Amino acid sequence: MKIKSAQLIYFSAAGTTERTACLIGEGLALPTQGRNLLRQPLTEEWALPADCLAVVCVPVYAGRVPALCAESLRRLKGEGGPALAVAVYGNRDFDDCLVELSDLLEAGGFHTVGAAAAVAQHSIFPTVGQGRPDGEDAAFLARFAAGGEAAAEALDPAAPPALHLPGGRPYREARSVPLHPSGDRRCTGCGACAAVCPAGAIDPAAPKETDGERCIACAACIAVCPTGARAFRGPAYRLAQKGFEKKCAARREPVAFFG
Repeated sequence: MKIKSAQLIYFSAAGTTERTACLIGEGLALPTQGRNLLRQPLTEEWALPADCLAVVCVPVYAGRVPALCAESLRRLKGEGGPALAVAVYGNRDFDDCLVELSDLLEAGGFHTVGAAAAVAQHSIFPTVGQGRPDGEDAAFLARFAAGGEAAAEALDPAAPPALHLPGGRPYREARSVPLHPSGDRRCTGCGACAAVCPAGAIDPAAPKETDGERCIACAACIAVCPTGARAFRGPAYRLAQKGFEKKCAARREPVAFFG
């Protein structure tokens, strides 16, 4: 199958999943375009032609594809074309996320020709995986891109490859994170956090506060705050951070899967 272009599709709040997608894009010898589903969710069906390689990168939230991201991906259609599935995790584990992502793509009409579990700085506990993706990760992603492009070119839609991915079905139970960012006295009320929040958890009239029932702890509000007012904070956060840092200090390496 002759591949003419690539579409980078990702759900990125803190920027590391976007960085991962872009590093893969840089390794492709194809014209590429990108779309962040956090900022541009799919509200209607979007079909990619069969000669377009879909590179779909999602962050791992409690071992799963984020629910808001999965909602958009159910509207993404492949018309029998190739896809690369990439789960980006914060140096803990990717659990069922990669197999769930591949299932979503296959259900949408794609053939998943390759997959990867990539490591990035943790969005809630940024001292874990700090600075990643780094140079070694970039080299891995370049190799993965080349392998993925070759697999896409070799795709026979009548006999697509069977990927054997880690993870379980049924997927692990989706759990919410009991930690939520908030603003402090540096908040100017600019509303940038409320505008970017994909879950509608921040009231523009009271941007220091966060609706814990809606918040998905993605950290998008932290990334866009111009004064650094928003952060995860408080005794519960500090206790959780200490335990997480101790448990997940050892460096995890990315891994690729091809049929």
